[in-house]
This record gives sequence, C-alpha cells and structure tokens, in this order.
Amino acid sequence: MARRVAVIGAGAAGLCAARHLSARPDQFVPTVYEQTARVGGTWVYTDRVGTDEHGLPVHSSMYKNLRTNLPKEVMAFPDFPFDSSLPSFLTHQEVLQYLEDYTDHFQLGKYIQFLTKVDTVRPVPCPDRTLWEVTVSSVKEPDKQTTQQFDAVMVCNGHYSVPYIPEIPGTDQFQGRLVHSHEYRSPDDFKGKNVVLLGAASSGQDIALEISTVANQVVLSHGKSSLKSKLPSNMRQASGVERFKPPKTVRFTNGEEFEADAFVYCTGYDYHFPFLTPECQVSVQHGRITPLYKHLIHTSFPTLSIVGICCRICPFPQFDRQVLFAQAVLDGKFHLPPKEEMDRDFQEDFRHRLEAGKAPHHAHEMGEEQWEYNNELSRLIGLDPLPKAVELVYRGVHEERVNNLCLYKKGKYEITGPESWRKVV
Repeated sequence: MARRVAVIGAGAAGLCAARHLSARPDQFVPTVYEQTARVGGTWVYTDRVGTDEHGLPVHSSMYKNLRTNLPKEVMAFPDFPFDSSLPSFLTHQEVLQYLEDYTDHFQLGKYIQFLTKVDTVRPVPCPDRTLWEVTVSSVKEPDKQTTQQFDAVMVCNGHYSVPYIPEIPGTDQFQGRLVHSHEYRSPDDFKGKNVVLLGAASSGQDIALEISTVANQVVLSHGKSSLKSKLPSNMRQASGVERFKPPKTVRFTNGEEFEADAFVYCTGYDYHFPFLTPECQVSVQHGRITPLYKHLIHTSFPTLSIVGICCRICPFPQFDRQVLFAQAVLDGKFHLPPKEEMDRDFQEDFRHRLEAGKAPHHAHEMGEEQWEYNNELSRLIGLDPLPKAVELVYRGVHEERVNNLCLYKKGKYEITGPESWRKVV
C-alpha cells in the first residue's frame, strides 16, 4: 500500500517534495498543506506587513524591487531549467512564475490544500512503526478542524518568516523608526533620511544599496571584515551596535555615534515549528535544530524530515537532493545507520563547525560545505552528483559580488558543460 505523506508548505521545498512523491504513485500519496491561497512561499510578494487578511502573520519577506543574488543558472531544480531567455538575476515575479510553472508541469495542484493551516503534528506509536496525526484547520474558519493519519511528514515551512531581533540596550528609548527587513518593502519611506542597517549578509547589503538611492546617509553596521567593494558615496560601514541613546543616537562598538532617523534590523530569522507537539522531540535552541541526521532526518522518528533548513546555499538544487534522500529513507532504498550512530554524526558535524570558528547559531550554515553535503546525499542513495558547473558558477558570482557589489547583477552567465561555464556579459 502506498505511504501517505503530509507535506507542510507549498513553497519551493514543499513543491519539490510533492513533485518527487507524486512521481511514484505506487509508493507515495502526498497531501500538501498550504496556509495561503497560492504556491510560492516566501517568493509571493505582498505589500502587507504584520498580519494578512486572515489575521495570520505575513509569511513573505519579499520586497518590491528584489532581484536574486544568485543567477538562474545555479538556482533551478535539476529537472526543470529556467527559461533561457530570462536574465541571470531574476525578479521575484520571475521566480514565482517559475514555481507556478513547475507546479503546472508536474501537475501538483491536485495534491495541495490551500488556505489550510497545520495546527498540530503528533507521533502515534504503533507496534511496528510510528504514524503521524496531523490536525489542520481552515484559515477562513479556524474552528473547523480535521485530523488525519499519515505514514510520514515532510516539514517544508521555510525559515524566512519569523524575524530574529537581537536585544540592544536603549531600544525602548530610540525615537526613530525601528523595522526588521522582514517588513521592508520599498525604499520610499527612507527618502532623505539617515539610516542605520544592522547586518551585512545578503539582504543587509542589498537593502542598504537600495535605500542609499533615496536616503541622505546610510550606515551598514556589522561585525564582519569590511566589504571590499566600492560603495555609493552616501553609504559607509561601521562596527556593530553597542546601544541606542535618546532620542535618535546609535552608538557603535568602536565608540562612534550616529544620529539616525531609522534603524533596520537585517539580522536574520528564527526557525519556527509551532505545529510540532512536544512529543515530536524537536529541539530548536540558538539557531540549532536537533536531533537531525544530515540536517534533515529525525534520528528518533526517521519518518519525520525537515527540508530546507540550511542557509548560504543554492536552495532549489539542495531541496531536490534532500527530498530524494528522505524519500529513499521512506521506501527502504537507503537504510539508515543505528540511532546512536546518527546522533554521533550530527554532534560531530556541530563540533567540526565550532572548531572551524563558526558561531553556535550557524549550525546549519553551509557556504562552501554545501557541495560535499549535496554530493554525500546523492552518493548515499546512488544518484549522480549535481553538475560541477553549478558550484563553479556560484563561486565565480561570489567573487564578482565581493569585488563589485553595486554592479554584479548586471552580469549574464551560461553553463556550457557539466564542468564549464562562462560570463557572457
């Protein structure tokens, strides 16, 4: 009998799960729960911030003028390329269209229950296996709940929806505007203002550049090495933030002070799985989710997987490998090691990261480690690795970004073979 699999979320990871599960109807029957009215997850732009029309927190962190910081040549699912006529760096509308086309091409719509919120996921121990009791409700009528049992659960709810806001002394005394990048939509509100942005990862850099086109002065505060690239004349870097001083002073860790009309937290997001009951035994502490084998499979409940938690990656290709690995676990193609060995594996992975100088909250950060991780998942289940060219383009674009932050998105790239690529313009 085919295994019933609940998929939570119809963003890119959830669609990928539905695509591979539905391709084997003799083995799997997916049901995808999506609390909004369309596919796409964080790629669905909305002007709204705070709560949506149903009173639920707005999921998307997309802003109006966003263009991808990775080229389409490394973004695509392995079995579904982007339209070759598109530029390398895409608008969010183009990525959303791609995901909608992916949904249509693989006929995934029939598996998705829209406007359906997952309230609880609970393991049900049975003599020879664990089943999963999933309770959902209608977004329009929250009192109407239904419960079904599944053989497995794939959690694909993303991790760019619950802002992480660090505690900074004096926040309550700051009389300027405070906003997290999750609620940033347009630079218009910052016209003529003096603005500090805290955090210089991709979104911090991109939003700072966009705000600089209309603001008076922009300060990008961070604890990293200084950005090498030339920046706009009205934009500069500063060390981390020590405290706020009334009414609008931002004091940096080096003692410098700046009068700011607005302060933007580009400080990332928290993992959030409010539907997983305590019986699921999933721990989220300081940006680390345990106990997950290969950042994916629950070591006590291997029929529960959490797809897409890694960061600093090419997301869609990695989702594809993770889903196929989780699927191989479910159908028995891959036999997991004993629980003790899996627990030891994720603890050793964490220790390796700490020894390499990474902060504990970067437990799932990949960067250069993503390639071996993807290859390992592929190797364990007998798949060919992703094309080496994807890695090579990723590195080439990263170098361009480091040296030419303001203009690198004008580049156009082409993959010319399994291990070759070129920059067209």
